[in-house]
Amino acid sequence: MMRWRQLLLVFVAGVSQVAAFAPLGWWPLGLFSLAVLFASWRDTTPREAAWRGFAWGLGCFAAGVSWVYVSMHDVGEMPAPIAVVLTLLFAAYLAIYPAFSAWLATRLRGGVFVAAAAWTLGEWLRGTIATGFPWLAVGYAQTNSPLAGYAPLLGVYGVSFAVAIIAAAAVHWWHMRCAWMLIFASSALLIGFGLRAVLWTQPIGAPFSVSLLQGNIPQALKWDPARLDLSLRAYADLAHAHPAQLLVLPETAIPLMFVDIDHDYLRSLTSGERNVLLGAAVGVMDGDHAGYANGAVMLTPQGLPDRAYFKHHLVPFGEFTPKGFQWFLDLMQIPMSGFTPGAETQKALSFDGQTLMPNICYEDLFGEEVIRGVPQSTVLVNLSNTAWFGHSLAQPQHLQISQMRAIETGRMMLRATNTGMTAAIAPDGKVLAALPAFTRDALTVEAQGYTGETPYVRIGNAGVLLLVFGVIAGAVYRRRQCLRKSP
Repeated sequence: MMRWRQLLLVFVAGVSQVAAFAPLGWWPLGLFSLAVLFASWRDTTPREAAWRGFAWGLGCFAAGVSWVYVSMHDVGEMPAPIAVVLTLLFAAYLAIYPAFSAWLATRLRGGVFVAAAAWTLGEWLRGTIATGFPWLAVGYAQTNSPLAGYAPLLGVYGVSFAVAIIAAAAVHWWHMRCAWMLIFASSALLIGFGLRAVLWTQPIGAPFSVSLLQGNIPQALKWDPARLDLSLRAYADLAHAHPAQLLVLPETAIPLMFVDIDHDYLRSLTSGERNVLLGAAVGVMDGDHAGYANGAVMLTPQGLPDRAYFKHHLVPFGEFTPKGFQWFLDLMQIPMSGFTPGAETQKALSFDGQTLMPNICYEDLFGEEVIRGVPQSTVLVNLSNTAWFGHSLAQPQHLQISQMRAIETGRMMLRATNTGMTAAIAPDGKVLAALPAFTRDALTVEAQGYTGETPYVRIGNAGVLLLVFGVIAGAVYRRRQCLRKSP
């Protein structure tokens, strides 16, 4: 009975972790939730610790990524029982990683730093294996906290490491009443607060006006050929009503191949000497075979394509089909689900003395990939369509992820989305302005380019991984030494 109570306790702690993320943003709860998990595995076997880590992860992901069900059932019209089972299976898969972290920390018995290193390693593995899914890394919940100051140094995983350090130190203090642990945890917060005041990048060039268009086209109507005119008129009306030096339309804003979009229509979008960044499917050559990419095309004031960015990190099941899962795509009826990935490194798009580096929807989850284009760019632009996830947690959570990318890189992040959250984000992660979700409107703001590189842009995840593996290697060495000395 005691074992099940412990599992239920950590499951509830995992569920409560979701409140630390947007839209609630109760970031101290993120520290407390992790501390409850760390406390639960003290003086347990590695196997029992793994079960408690799994219970925490199941609670966190079943609640925090519940929008997967919305995409499969409400939008994809998958039968509800199948969608429920697949959502729970997905949450159970993600829960394997905190289970691994709990097992490793308990196996090594190394204290505060080992617990933090094991936790961070689990998050990094979750964001890497099988194309990665770093959504709900605990560092994201700290976007508006002092701990976000570590992001320009070590990225979101570095923030996760700091969260885990404080949580583990609090547990150690609770059990041992060691005042140094409280001082240590407080110092980590104060240092992060100080780092938030550091200006890692500097403005470059003149500010420019940009209109981020939010067409609010329901996913059920977007790909209906009979409703094509709905998309065309929505974005044309927004473009004409909200003039700016640059217009940005969201991911696949026009549900046509780019070559099939009428040139007069493109020219109407750019009338008034405007540049337009348009999300569209673009035909490409994949070896000897023709395919299509999820692209962001820069249009000149004459309505002609200048240069394009092609999405590199595709979404499994949504944009490409893993082997053996064609049945899933058949159930979901996802249009354009066979995209060709773009190159790993691509050139930024030039605009009026600035250089824009697009990332498309899901791509901004991967800070280590976003930074590849940062040294050559002055502004980051995210084009998304989260209509698949309806009225769920997906939109505010995704906005928070974009905030973290801005902090890591010291760049403005401009977001143009179909249904929300369309926003302009400052280099310190502050949301300067945002449109209400599920409204048809445009957000017109003054954008500023920035130059310079944060330490994270220079070294990526190498810094935090060196720290993590160094701590774990030291713990392994000490454990082996103890085993050799034991009779």
